Amino acid sequence: MTFAVINTGGKQYKVSANDKLRIEKLPEDEGKVVEFKEVLLINNDKDMELGSPLIEGAKVEGKIVKQTKNKTVLIFKKRRRHNSRRKNGHRQKISVIQITKIFGKGGKLLSEAKEKTEQKKDKTTTKKSA
Repeated sequence: MTFAVINTGGKQYKVSANDKLRIEKLPEDEGKVVEFKEVLLINNDKDMELGSPLIEGAKVEGKIVKQTKNKTVLIFKKRRRHNSRRKNGHRQKISVIQITKIFGKGGKLLSEAKEKTEQKKDKTTTKKSA
């Protein structure tokens, strides 16, 4: 199984082809293809490449599935015996990304997401004669 560790939004993510990520909001629109060039590690079935700190020429491609907001985080502050309390909420904007391709050193394609193809199975019914 091929996977990579990328750096985006100040965080590191372990990704493989066809994964869905919820990361910090990116400025692109839905349906656009984005490239992550800050690749820290690539693990292939045969070998592992470790960057110092980054791997030259390696990149990960993904497609923005949707731009949305994360779950609500409640902030509640209370000062006892002062009849003072404050309740606040925050919803961080995020992008949902689907990883499509992983490229190694020199732009060599290591892994690619398989397209979902709907195959309709032919259901044949056989009548039993009584």
